[in-house]
Amino acid sequence: MKFTCVVSCQQYGIDKRSGSPLAQDILRLMKRYPSLRIAYIDEVEESGNDRQKKNIKVYYSCLVKVSDPHRALPLDQVIYRIKLPGPAILGVGKPENQNHAIIFTRGEGLQTVDMDQDNYMEEALKMRNLLQEFLKKHDGVQFPSILGLREHVFTGSVSSLAHFMVNRETSFATIGQRFLANPLKVRFHYGHSDVFDRLFHLTRGGVSKASKVVNLSEDIFAGFNATLREGNVTHHEYIQVGKARDAGLNQISMFEAKIASGNGEQALSRDVYRLGHHFDFFRMLSFYFSTVGYHFSALITVITVYAFLYGRLYLVLNGEGLSARKAIQDNKPLQVALASQSLVQIGFLMVLPMFMEISLERGYRAAVSEFILMQFQLAPMFFMFSLGTMSHYFGRTLLHGGAIPIYRSTGRGFVVFHVNFAENYRFYSRSHFVKGIELSIVLVVYEIFGHNYRSDVGYVLINISMWFMAGTWLFAPFLFNPSSFEWLKIVDGWNDWNIWIRNDGGIGIPPEKSWESWWEQEQQHLRYSGLWGIVVEILLSLRFFIYQYGLIYHLNITKRESNSFLIYGISWLVIFAIVFVMKIVSAWRRKLSAKSQSLIRIINGLIFLTFVPIVTLIALPHMSVQDIVIFVLAFVPTGWGMLQIAQALKPLVQVVGLWESVKTLARNYDMVMGLLLFTPVAFLSLFPFISDFQTRTLFNKWFSGDLQILSTLRGRRNARYSYNKRE
Repeated sequence: MKFTCVVSCQQYGIDKRSGSPLAQDILRLMKRYPSLRIAYIDEVEESGNDRQKKNIKVYYSCLVKVSDPHRALPLDQVIYRIKLPGPAILGVGKPENQNHAIIFTRGEGLQTVDMDQDNYMEEALKMRNLLQEFLKKHDGVQFPSILGLREHVFTGSVSSLAHFMVNRETSFATIGQRFLANPLKVRFHYGHSDVFDRLFHLTRGGVSKASKVVNLSEDIFAGFNATLREGNVTHHEYIQVGKARDAGLNQISMFEAKIASGNGEQALSRDVYRLGHHFDFFRMLSFYFSTVGYHFSALITVITVYAFLYGRLYLVLNGEGLSARKAIQDNKPLQVALASQSLVQIGFLMVLPMFMEISLERGYRAAVSEFILMQFQLAPMFFMFSLGTMSHYFGRTLLHGGAIPIYRSTGRGFVVFHVNFAENYRFYSRSHFVKGIELSIVLVVYEIFGHNYRSDVGYVLINISMWFMAGTWLFAPFLFNPSSFEWLKIVDGWNDWNIWIRNDGGIGIPPEKSWESWWEQEQQHLRYSGLWGIVVEILLSLRFFIYQYGLIYHLNITKRESNSFLIYGISWLVIFAIVFVMKIVSAWRRKLSAKSQSLIRIINGLIFLTFVPIVTLIALPHMSVQDIVIFVLAFVPTGWGMLQIAQALKPLVQVVGLWESVKTLARNYDMVMGLLLFTPVAFLSLFPFISDFQTRTLFNKWFSGDLQILSTLRGRRNARYSYNKRE
């Protein structure tokens, strides 16, 4: 009588008309629990008025219950039917799903329950005490409008990644939110099972906002809305609810990408602008740190790493004069700063809130043992990889906005399964793999020419931390992927990746089936970007030309004319010649593709036989092995920079007629990057103990045992198949 459960399922009407089994499952639930109510949005076509003879689509917000079996009525009976002014789905679905069902609720308290939420009987008995908090002025001035609850994440025993997420979410949902609520007074609604003052939010726009782009993180805007309208958000730790979190790296990265992109949109929203104007100075700083400031700090950390590396690269490539100065070599304060920041960069600082929370709840000894265990389970790699995810999506949203559908389904199912190589490459290519290869190239150049710094403590520290960052961004998706080092999985993944990267795109071909469709999708943020976003993108791409300008003067061929600008001009002539040849080849392919494939192969062979002898006779006699490495390190980043600028200026490149050449160059770069990533993983898969060590270290003993049994059965099945084939 006092509590009513309303399940908001906006697709129920569509599923019922189409005869979907999902509608039958919901109907079965209503039969089992007669007090259950289902709210959904119904779409009905009705005839228009006299002027408008064609049918129009009308939308209704409906509430249904199971009908009395003794009456001759449909199985589900409509209780209320409210006509809506138009289509209710404006954004991603969840906020509209909540807001349209509020009208069907009763009482003064309203609790939002997620699909991945659990509860306990002893905690449910405390709900009466929690509702009494609405009658108490917690700050002596106003009654609370949102009551925050503590969470207990119960999925930590699945894998090491799930364990890391549990510790991080526990620290945020307990000590973090408690401190944000009191004394900082900047706690908001974070999509958890908070209890709302129903009358307060019913008259102030609902429990979330639903705009498609700016309200990507739809839940926190309910807290913004309540605070702007003189509401009060509190946090209570004597009651908790169960919560499930993601257990796979891809699902965790999707969730973090959504949160980072949502924070980028918050920084551009008028809600944050108004809150910043209304808060006092100290509350404004607390508000900044607890929302967009965390992701902005992650972005600044990555930008600082790039600035430091490229500054060192300039000193190294400048020659012996500048880098040999004593003030640069014996800079003790800089070395002390590097020693401290390298520990932060490796990811130790991100573990500090978890360490404090475990110390408060379970004791100092448990916190120390938990910290040591997390280091053995590669926790620094996970947090460093998470830093790359947050900085990439937050920075891209700030630079180009979110005018594209960047909401990602976060896959809240029980997902611990093997992800093939092609899917990992599609998801992490631009956010991690490209940046990891860039850092590796900088460090290789630094290793070749940084002779004056090798005795410094700063050189050793920066090398360790930077190589750790680059290696984490390149290989963490494979280390945290179940069965990633099994040879059969490796072969299947390579075959899938080869088929995917060679497929051409087209209308209706999804990115999962074609490289071209994926590549076009990866550039959508540039299509909707403004003028300043394009300009900044081009300016950032100019950093790739530093390699060519600095390294071309370190070749043995150019030692005689080491200061001549003509050398740099000749290097650009070589690049333009390569682009011209690629343009001719792509034009011939388009012209002859319908006539003869053999003729295309003959032309490619002639071009190869023409250029290879010229390069062999002219360049190689004057070049050493180091010169060849320097040549590759100089021109490969230049080609990538030209590719990024061409993508930013896509309309202009299409007018000139070079877009097909750009597409061919991009495909070749992705092929090479995929090969560089795949080779170490394939080499390690040749040793069976690597896969066993990964399984036992990163997953719990029951899941590890199942994987061992599956591999044994697979081996027996393959052996039986080969034996029958021999017979």
